[in-house]
Amino acid sequence: MKKTVLAAIVLAASGLALAGCQKETKAPFETGVCFQVAANKDKSLRFNPVAHNVPQLEECAATLEGMRIRFVRLGQSNNKSMVGAYQGSFIFIEKEGIYVGQTFEGPRYMSLVRTGDGRLAVPGAIRRVPAE
Repeated sequence: MKKTVLAAIVLAASGLALAGCQKETKAPFETGVCFQVAANKDKSLRFNPVAHNVPQLEECAATLEGMRIRFVRLGQSNNKSMVGAYQGSFIFIEKEGIYVGQTFEGPRYMSLVRTGDGRLAVPGAIRRVPAE
């Protein structure tokens, strides 16, 4: 029994030690400012403000999505995804939809999904009708 408890303590301590070594890049927390995030040559992140007085994260995501679409129309075909930031959260625009994460390197959570025609919707809002 003592060996099991000791092994659990060692495992927990090593997990905490490894978690402390992991790099966590945080987004800036400026109220109402929507940022586009770009990587510098030295792999650090640059936060470019694209809109001010943005009331919510979804509106910032829509602004970034519009920006991404304009870049694609201008011929930048490598711009299939984009990263932004809003009030301490990162926004990841991918082909499947929009994900949100608290750190750049950490886990991401689905916020909006793409519909069949490419628009964005809240997950579960659109029902798939089975083909007959």
